[in-house]
Amino acid sequence: MATIGFYGAGNMGQAMLAGLLQAEIYPPDAIFVYDAYKPSLEKISGNFGVKTLTDSDELIQKSDIIIFAVKPNILLEVLPQVAKVIKKEQLVVSIAAGITIDALVDCLGETQKILRVMPNTPALVGEAMSAVAANAVVTSEEIAQVLAIFRSFGKAEVVPEKMMDCVTGLSGSGPAFVYLFIEALTDGAVFEGMSREMAYEFAAQTVLGAAKMVIETNEHPGVLKDRVTSPGGTTIAGVKVLETEGLRAAAMAAVSAATQKSRQLGN
Repeated sequence: MATIGFYGAGNMGQAMLAGLLQAEIYPPDAIFVYDAYKPSLEKISGNFGVKTLTDSDELIQKSDIIIFAVKPNILLEVLPQVAKVIKKEQLVVSIAAGITIDALVDCLGETQKILRVMPNTPALVGEAMSAVAANAVVTSEEIAQVLAIFRSFGKAEVVPEKMMDCVTGLSGSGPAFVYLFIEALTDGAVFEGMSREMAYEFAAQTVLGAAKMVIETNEHPGVLKDRVTSPGGTTIAGVKVLETEGLRAAAMAAVSAATQKSRQLGN
């Protein structure tokens, strides 16, 4: 079995690690974690039982697949430092938003096997949506191997790299937009007299159920919406308010703004 090394143990790295271990396709002794912040390593060692390392070179030497789970600015700082240790047969996986494969090649060379992946934080509950792009020297079998890792805690699909900034704006940043919507639904129910604890449960389950309907029925969201909106009923009254207040335009603008920011991070 291949060994996996996580370079970085922040929120995203821990979410991925938790999802990967919960799926039980890799045992803890096949996973290594390095982070410059030692308290994070102590927490991870206690929570997950994986091998934690304080030497980044050791992590790379022990790992067949190296997942760089650090912020974009940190990634571009550390890659030149560790490039000499990385072997050409190792798979280098970056989840840094906005950092292109070309930028990674500039640091590691044209013969290095490089994959760029954009997961999201629902990895923590096994419901991530990840996009995967690879350079030409990565084989289809190796892409499948990385897909299996990311599918262990959700869904993952291969996409053209040119779509990665859009993926970042949609599924990368999208959970935060959904949390705002759940919070807003909750506030509306609280305004009408429901307890906040109960309102959060109703709002979150409603969003979960609606999303599952879209995925499992494969129906257009507009068709599903129409089935709920009876003539002159309660739902169409609420839909009219959302249209008047510009919900669609705001959501589109949010995805676009996040996409543009991802493009800026890559420049």
